[in-house]
Amino acid sequence: MPNPRSDPLDAAARTAPVDAPHMLVGLIGAGIQRSLSPAMHEQEAQHHGLRLHYQRIDLDLSGIGPEALPALLQAARWFGLAGLNVTFPCKQAVIPLLDELSDDARAIGAVNTIVLADSGQRLVGHNTDGSGWAWGFQRALPGADLSCVVLLGAGGAGSAIAHAVLELGASRLVLVDADAARAAALAADLNRVRGGARAMVMQDVGAALDSATGLIHATPTGMDKMPGLPLPAALLRPSLWVAEIVYFPLETALLKAARERGCRTVDGGTMAVGQAVGAFRLFTGLDADAARVDAHFRRLVAAR
Repeated sequence: MPNPRSDPLDAAARTAPVDAPHMLVGLIGAGIQRSLSPAMHEQEAQHHGLRLHYQRIDLDLSGIGPEALPALLQAARWFGLAGLNVTFPCKQAVIPLLDELSDDARAIGAVNTIVLADSGQRLVGHNTDGSGWAWGFQRALPGADLSCVVLLGAGGAGSAIAHAVLELGASRLVLVDADAARAAALAADLNRVRGGARAMVMQDVGAALDSATGLIHATPTGMDKMPGLPLPAALLRPSLWVAEIVYFPLETALLKAARERGCRTVDGGTMAVGQAVGAFRLFTGLDADAARVDAHFRRLVAAR
């Protein structure tokens, strides 16, 4: 009988034998029923001969919030989970409950991946959002001009991407956010952690884009539930590259407008795949085939 959780469009898919090593991981967050993380992790595990089950732990369905994190982490220990992914609204709230943080998680101030080490005795927090974004960006736009990058959105995902952009060598990073205080705090943190004074804040996105070489969009605008453009399309020009983090839909209004104006673009699926590849390595100790995970992800999106 075929595995009901495998991708029917993937002819190479196979079910790991019943005596194969098995692993349980999960995702904690609110409104995560459409997440493709379970499918990406489970499918890739099968190619490595590993029986992996990825459980959604949806706070919305249970009527609970981040205050339930201590109990959920204890339950993860009891049930022998190898790891957890963490998303909104828990990326910052979970930090005080962990035993250790990776350098990336500490610098970014957010956790999206937890490894239960030593049979669950140590909870180690990591962040694969920034590295995942960087992997996808470099794959899609190798050699992109990072002289002056505008980042629209200074929230959790924006923070991780901001650190990644500076690590890639951006000369100047301009943060634009509706919450000016949040943007200012992130800029100060970036300049402290990454050195120099490369990060700054501007409130007018049009003025920020005047001398920009690239734009990264890191707000929810453009998602299925929040359609629309995050900025006037007239601000886009052919010399500007545009990177998106939204992947439902893959072609957002912003990406469509950017392509119509001749911009090189990066869709949000590249970050989704990149962070999953990083988390898979942390959970399993195995290197995922990134091209295979990406192809599987895009088939899943197209089928929805």
